[in-house]
Amino acid sequence: MAYTLVLFVLAVITVGAAGFALVPSLLGDGRAQKRRKALQGDVRVNRREVSADRVRDQRRKNVQQALNAQNEELAAKRRVRLPELLFQAGMTVTPGVFIRNSVILGTVLFVILLLVQLPYYFAGIFALAGAYLLPRIYIGRRRKKYQNAFLDELPNAVEAIVRGVKTGLPLNDSMRVVARDTKEPVRSEFGRVLDQQSFGFSMTQAVQVLYERVPLPEVNFFVVVISVQQQAGGNLSEALGNLARVLRNRKKMKQKVAAMSSEAKASAGIIGALPVVVAILVSLVSPEYLQPLFTTPIGNLWLGIAFLMMCFGAFVMNRMIQFDI
Repeated sequence: MAYTLVLFVLAVITVGAAGFALVPSLLGDGRAQKRRKALQGDVRVNRREVSADRVRDQRRKNVQQALNAQNEELAAKRRVRLPELLFQAGMTVTPGVFIRNSVILGTVLFVILLLVQLPYYFAGIFALAGAYLLPRIYIGRRRKKYQNAFLDELPNAVEAIVRGVKTGLPLNDSMRVVARDTKEPVRSEFGRVLDQQSFGFSMTQAVQVLYERVPLPEVNFFVVVISVQQQAGGNLSEALGNLARVLRNRKKMKQKVAAMSSEAKASAGIIGALPVVVAILVSLVSPEYLQPLFTTPIGNLWLGIAFLMMCFGAFVMNRMIQFDI
């Protein structure tokens, strides 16, 4: 009996020892498997993060390359020629017609200056300066006005494209909506982009027409976003939505700058008009007082110097109120 009891106790101890020996190994396998799964999950997450980083880096590289290409092209075209000025001002006249009209203007100015008894050499100098500067100033104002009108409507056009893309329309159809429903000159410019596509150009090549017509940073941003999306893919609606917010913020900043510089512009106008108004009033009260300025060579010389100094002062004050945003 005692021998049987001893055997039973030994059997129980053996089974218990075997159980204690096997249970940790089983638990260890489960823990190892959990660790393995966790490690595989971490590897998958790391792979996804690495893939997202690669896509982000590739998109950033594409954007930088597009910006560098635009900057190189802009540097190569820093000196804008007359045909490009007429094209960017939205004018349909040819360079030949423009030069002919400038010559006619110079001739008319020369005749008028001779009629007011200005010496012919001063009349020729002022006529040449007027024939060259006045038409260029007119083109510059037309070009600036055209660009401002385009920038005022560009955020609305970009947001219209975003709404079209979000509703499932292709980019071409969204641009067609912009070319149909927006205001001028955005309507005509986007219609020109669609015309370029109908001629066989890709979207990347077609949107370059916008930057050639309106060479502004805001238009460059839009061209870069479209070009990168066509080359590398990505969420076009999100990118254009961000661009629309940037355009509106830049527009607000320009309006603030215009409000802050309005006082300087008014001062420049008053100071510039003061000598002319005083000369007219003095001539009305005492016509002989300023007559030597127009009848004597030394008077003509000082009158020309005064005119040049006024032009230089107007140029300096104009540059003082110009801000790059």
